[in-house]
Amino acid sequence: TRAAHPSRARLVTAFATVYLFWGSTFLAIKYAIASVPPFLMAAVRFLIAGSALYTFARLRGAPPPRREHWLGAFVIGGLLLLGGNGSLVWAEQRIASGLAALLVATTPLWMVLFDALQNQTRPGIRILLGLAMGISGLVLLVGPSELMGSKRVDPAAVAVLLAGSLCWTMGSLYSRRAKLPSQPLSTAMQMFMGSALLLVAGLLTGEWGRVVLKAVTLKSILAVLYLIVFGSLLGYTAYIWLLGATTPARVSTYAYVNPVIAVFLGWLIAGEPVTPRTLLAAAVIVSAVALIITDQKESLRQNEVSSLVVSGAATEPRPEGR
Repeated sequence: TRAAHPSRARLVTAFATVYLFWGSTFLAIKYAIASVPPFLMAAVRFLIAGSALYTFARLRGAPPPRREHWLGAFVIGGLLLLGGNGSLVWAEQRIASGLAALLVATTPLWMVLFDALQNQTRPGIRILLGLAMGISGLVLLVGPSELMGSKRVDPAAVAVLLAGSLCWTMGSLYSRRAKLPSQPLSTAMQMFMGSALLLVAGLLTGEWGRVVLKAVTLKSILAVLYLIVFGSLLGYTAYIWLLGATTPARVSTYAYVNPVIAVFLGWLIAGEPVTPRTLLAAAVIVSAVALIITDQKESLRQNEVSSLVVSGAATEPRPEGR
């Protein structure tokens, strides 16, 4: 069953994990794809993480997954890891990272819209205001010069990244009702399926022929290892758990917070300047996230959903959480 009433401590820990670790993966991805083709890099990342997580789950006594579980994992892995993550690593070769971050930030808009249509509900005023403030804050954070950078706007890359945001949204919402085994086995299976699809994408785009093992740098290897541990094993697992523990609007706030984390990590690690505009943008984004996180209408709806899940679990066996 989905987490009925998760403790505040678990929620805070999971949100902090997604915010901090996924915010740091912007820089790690940049280093990783410097000498490793993007689809193959992502495939290796999720294959290793998925294998470790699957082994851990089975050793702890998780039963073998059924065929319907693999089907659900295939759909989610395809939408999230190939469609969502794959589109990002591919598009970042062709457009500026600031524009990429802004396009990824459309995910909360799609998440709230599709969730409202699916549940036939209206988003609250606080949610809508928070979404608008989040986009505005991100535009202010990126700024006009960093928005386009030195790269021209590639329409194909923009289209792919927008399609990837839609895939990520659909995969996230589908994972809330898909037939899946308990965690962490469910997440491991999604990584397996996603890595297989990413390997195929690498084959179809000719990346296999561009791999030169001697040219792979130590910096890229360390970046991939970082992505495996912090981006996949910790960050992705926390994200999937949050999708079952709280509302899509709240979970999607990572798309606003991650660029802020990336900017401040650049200041802390690389000595990049933090301007008054950066601080103002961060304040706007934090306020937007606070509006979305504390929306009372969303809290009431989530409590109703949790009650239904608990009631249903008492009369009908269901696969355990996501």
